[in-house]
Amino acid sequence: MEISGSGNGTSMLWFFRDKGFDDGSIDKMFKKCRRLEGMQNERAAENWEYLEGIGIQKRKLPSVVSKCPKILVLGLQEKIAPMVECLATLSTKPREIATAIAKFPGILSYSVEEKLCPLLAFFQALGVPEKQLGKMILLNPRLISYSIESKLIETVDFLAGVGLTKEGMIGKVLVKNPFLIGYSVHKRLRPTFEFLKSIGLSEMDLQAVALKFPDVLCRDVDKVLRPNLDYLRRRGFKDGEIVSLVTGYPPILIKSIQHSLEPRIRFLVEIMGRKLDEVAEYPEFFKHGLKKRLELRHRLLKEKTMDFTLSELQVLARCAEATRGTSRDIGEFEPR
Repeated sequence: MEISGSGNGTSMLWFFRDKGFDDGSIDKMFKKCRRLEGMQNERAAENWEYLEGIGIQKRKLPSVVSKCPKILVLGLQEKIAPMVECLATLSTKPREIATAIAKFPGILSYSVEEKLCPLLAFFQALGVPEKQLGKMILLNPRLISYSIESKLIETVDFLAGVGLTKEGMIGKVLVKNPFLIGYSVHKRLRPTFEFLKSIGLSEMDLQAVALKFPDVLCRDVDKVLRPNLDYLRRRGFKDGEIVSLVTGYPPILIKSIQHSLEPRIRFLVEIMGRKLDEVAEYPEFFKHGLKKRLELRHRLLKEKTMDFTLSELQVLARCAEATRGTSRDIGEFEPR
């Protein structure tokens, strides 16, 4: 490859080669960040050493720099260190900062005063507890790149428009899934809510789904949600039962049909001898592990002849597991 300009560009070329980059990767970085051509490699070396010193693994650092070569030209004391120090005040676990920077190294190019502080204030105003602010930012550091005026407010207004307005509901939803902000209101969130309404969920049901498992709101309707709905209908679930399933256990709309839903329903009907309407009354059935939980509990209770609902069956099986090896017996527990 050829680097135009002064000897600084050539100096940086050899700096990158020394760090193990191939010429193709180097060329892409120079195109991403034209400032590399005019800088001394001493600054790049200083920034590189600093990033390694805060915990970014040596083997991962080339990948981090490839994502955002700009971080090598930023002032260490003016930009990088202040952001790292501020993130440190939000961190509660070792390596969180290094992991966040590895996910989105561009976070180091933003101003603490102009971007990070207003972002934290915005989420606090939504009712996000101070202890959860760091969790959100470090889990999804790309949040700092979004405009509060044109991106965040649009999403918040939409969530408020579907009823998430009380007791910091929106803040609770965003804490559970900080990535939700990144999805388009028009292309993803609105179509998902409209789909959920179309299958019979009320406004209160939608709020429950959003609070329990906001990941569902981010999934593609045609690729994920509708195929799962069609499967449940083919299996014989009625519309009202599907509403109960979705509100009781929202992940049922995003779980793998082949590896999760079908094996559990087959086990429910063919092995346990239960009816579909029972699982509609106890949607949490689908969250239990098939091998380690359902099959084990069924085996513990299959010789008992008492009549229990599916939910009571799970409670009694837990008791049986806890008391196995003692003098207590499942028969001691009477059905409600």
